[in-house]
Amino acid sequence: MKFPSSAQRMLRNPFRIVSASVVCFTLVGGALQAQSAAFVVGNDRGGIVGDRAAEIRRLKSAGRRVEIRGRICLSSCTMYLGAGDVCVDPETRFGFHGPSYYGQPLAPQHFEYWSEVIADHYPKPLKDWFMSTARYRMNGYHTIKGAELIRLGTPEC
Repeated sequence: MKFPSSAQRMLRNPFRIVSASVVCFTLVGGALQAQSAAFVVGNDRGGIVGDRAAEIRRLKSAGRRVEIRGRICLSSCTMYLGAGDVCVDPETRFGFHGPSYYGQPLAPQHFEYWSEVIADHYPKPLKDWFMSTARYRMNGYHTIKGAELIRLGTPEC
């Protein structure tokens, strides 16, 4: 069988095949390692619930660890608690309130829908508390320290 000249050179020098394999493995391994690096959340004041939910889906599907650190994690930032592989700093203050449209009340059906979207990102005891209490707060925040979330079962960073 006749091989192209570059293939003949590769076959004559098996070191090239091994070194090419090592280079490919190193590149793929590095890409996987970079892809799974921790996503660190620090001093996040929140944002749009739908956008945050989409970001959390992407992090979960990529298998990224989420570390919630910093002084504060407010509003939609708290949804990272449902990101799968997540941990929290015991000193971080988490701020919870109900869904609104830039501070304006939502129609009842929208309020229910977005409350569920938010709550679905919380562990069970936190979800129950949010749905019965925190979602009705429209001014300011109900705050919980990371230490309390750790006590409820969220891993510590």
